[in-house]
Amino acid sequence: MTRTVYYTATSLDGFIATADHSLDWLLSRRSDPDGPMGWTGFEQRVGALAMGATTYEWMQAHDPGGWAHSVPAWVFTHRRLTGYPGADIRFTRADVGDVHAEMVAAAGDRDVWVVGGGDLAGQFADRGLLDELVVSVAPVTLGGGAPLLPRRLELVRTEHAVNGEFVCVRYDVVRTRPGSATDPADA
Repeated sequence: MTRTVYYTATSLDGFIATADHSLDWLLSRRSDPDGPMGWTGFEQRVGALAMGATTYEWMQAHDPGGWAHSVPAWVFTHRRLTGYPGADIRFTRADVGDVHAEMVAAAGDRDVWVVGGGDLAGQFADRGLLDELVVSVAPVTLGGGAPLLPRRLELVRTEHAVNGEFVCVRYDVVRTRPGSATDPADA
């Protein structure tokens, strides 16, 4: 079954990038891509990508070797962006709810990876389309920047591990019926 997963890293104080969109704090950290909850195992489950324009532009600026993904990618943007030759990148201004079924179909029996950022993941969550959050917490504070997930979201921890310098946690997103006794809005 295809799941929509926000797989990311965060600082201890809950930011995925600095105010100037830098990831230097992350790239200097040690982890094992083949270790617990590591990148290698996750990447094998991915059949489609969703990302915002800022994440896409950061990837263009910091990956001079070209597009590193072989699966279709949707970039949610209102900007005019350039693609990579031969890559299946689809720029869209549509609401995430309007293209989610297309992403799931493209993913086949694999997952949709919400690459970034936090607000985009929040848009999926707002529409009940986010299934899982996998976050690796780095031992650093940034004091500000792009928040991990600028929404209230109820989660249930399903797994945790230590990988290098990171504490990694997998959560399922809790879905409730509006107005039910378990609806977080009623708390």
